[in-house]
Amino acid sequence: MENLEWSKLPFGYFKTDYNVRCYYRNGSWGKLEVSSSEMIHVHMAATCLHYGQEAFEGMKAYRGADGKVRLFRWEENAKRMQRSSQGILMAEVPSELFKEAVVKTVQLNERFVPPHGTGAALYIRPLLMGTGVQVGVKPADEYLFMVFVGPVGPYFKEGFNPVTMQVVKDMDRAAPQGTGHIKVGGNYAGSLKALARAQEEGYASAIFLDAKEKKYIDECGPANFFGIKDNTYITPKSNSILPSITNMSLMTLAEHLGMKVERRPVSLEEIESFEEVGACGTAAVISPIKKIVDRETGKVFEYCKDGKAGPISTKLYKKLQSIQYGDESDVFIWTTII
Repeated sequence: MENLEWSKLPFGYFKTDYNVRCYYRNGSWGKLEVSSSEMIHVHMAATCLHYGQEAFEGMKAYRGADGKVRLFRWEENAKRMQRSSQGILMAEVPSELFKEAVVKTVQLNERFVPPHGTGAALYIRPLLMGTGVQVGVKPADEYLFMVFVGPVGPYFKEGFNPVTMQVVKDMDRAAPQGTGHIKVGGNYAGSLKALARAQEEGYASAIFLDAKEKKYIDECGPANFFGIKDNTYITPKSNSILPSITNMSLMTLAEHLGMKVERRPVSLEEIESFEEVGACGTAAVISPIKKIVDRETGKVFEYCKDGKAGPISTKLYKKLQSIQYGDESDVFIWTTII
């Protein structure tokens, strides 16, 4: 660990010491089990493999200047996983079991929590999957809930420096009345082709439009989209957008800083009037966007013309990070010290 360059970590898988697991069988959850194995033993007829009964969360633990380790808004992650379970008929993980598993996993791997000031954090991946056997299309009767962790750097290699993104119209991430609003693996499978193509064409990510009218901004790759104009924080509202806990927090911070907040449909045409735009989520926190290109028409929307993130995005980013790392008072009671 002494030779690890924390500040140069990518966002990717990193082997740590332990993960924690819990099984749902015969109508109830068992006790937490600690494992050092990176493998899962799954039946070939498990519903996670055939019918997509799988959901996950993404969250982080941060080491403060005081040396303490903090979780950020774990309750919201627990609630979101419960909503995902309801959406595809899986056994729900109770909030206290969720917290116990997350805390235990972080504690067992505390030596992998990056030092304060390195810009890195410990990424936490809670995972829920149907392990019960079914050949007919129906929910499983057994489930595995597990948590693993690993230190990570920024999601986009540019970090907080502005990125370019591509609007796609010939592929959809999720249907209007489908599963876009919950965090299930199928949504990400549906986005892979467009994301890979955007990256091959030189963009950091793809921006999806609504599947029905191809008119409104939907997801920003694996993150939420936001725009700023006239001292207003604006973020799209749609049944196919996953509610981001980071975005929810940024909306609260924007109001706290005296800004107006609007969560409403945002047309592709409107983004031309924005002063700043960005993507936000647990992995990326905030990724400012300097240029958006409509792949179909070739139209270009440009921001950050000095090559730097806008002033409001910067202020929101620093404010959120200061709370997450414990550098300033947690007036919203968002963090939990473990």
